[in-house]
Amino acid sequence: MRFILGRFLALIPLLLGMTVLLFLVSHSLPADPVRAFLGQDATPDQIRFYRTKLGLDDPLPVQYLRYLQNLLRGDLGTSIISRRPVAKDLADFFPATLELTLAAVLLSSLVAIPLGILSAVKRGTLIDHVSRVVSLFGASMPIFWFGLLLQLVLYAKLGWLPPGDRLSNTLTPPPRLTGMFTVDALLAGNLTVFIDAVRHLILPAVALSNINLAILARITRSSMLDVLSEAYVITARAKGLHERVVIYRHTLKNAAVPILTVAGMRFGELMAGAILTETIFSWPGMGRYAVFSIERVDFPALMGFALVATTLYALVNLVVDVLYVRLDPRMSH
Repeated sequence: MRFILGRFLALIPLLLGMTVLLFLVSHSLPADPVRAFLGQDATPDQIRFYRTKLGLDDPLPVQYLRYLQNLLRGDLGTSIISRRPVAKDLADFFPATLELTLAAVLLSSLVAIPLGILSAVKRGTLIDHVSRVVSLFGASMPIFWFGLLLQLVLYAKLGWLPPGDRLSNTLTPPPRLTGMFTVDALLAGNLTVFIDAVRHLILPAVALSNINLAILARITRSSMLDVLSEAYVITARAKGLHERVVIYRHTLKNAAVPILTVAGMRFGELMAGAILTETIFSWPGMGRYAVFSIERVDFPALMGFALVATTLYALVNLVVDVLYVRLDPRMSH
């Protein structure tokens, strides 16, 4: 408990420093959010009125302190464009990003970890060579290009899967419990909506998981090879243990720390960096919300998105640190 508390307290200066950085960067942009909101036909009097109303005429330290006070109350500000609290906007868009990220991580883990294990066990064989080539190809492929390629082949040419969005226009979203259509549809017992939601989820999840799959497969292979050469693995084989027991009980468990490190970091990065994927597939998540805010110079929305993404990344790393201790008790000290 003391370990978790110490890690959690260490997040406070990190997040505080991030608020300062985000505030300075967003307010140094050569753009006027009021003019972007009112349009080019706005009169100078209208611009001055709204700047005063939003507090943008105050000195930066005053604006930052006001922002920090609101933040301590859980208030991320009000979007200049939607005129809604940023926290409510993010709450609406966050489940879609979470659903996409979880699907991408699950898909990449189910493929990459067995592939990395097989590649390590069959080192030097054709399977190993093919695995490394596939991993290198996947890690080198940009998401935007791979996403467009998937749409071209699986939607435009073959018509197997929908090109984007979360649900067909003819269907009604399930009652909101988690905000994730697949989960809510299952809880409601609506298989039609569930199947349609899964079909819409496949292409963006595959596109988002591609790089993660390649990196995770390479790390799994490397970590497994390091452990396979250890004396206790050789001893386990010499004792006549079944190869499956040697691989999964003795080798994979001790190779899991580097794998967990990369998986945790990639989950945080995917959560915060799904902007391109959500834009390509018209996925209404936080990434698309961020793009919309950038286009309209919506400072509060941009800062809210960046702060939430940073917090999520930090929390994921905190969970990974805690899991380290569960996997390797030596790390508790």
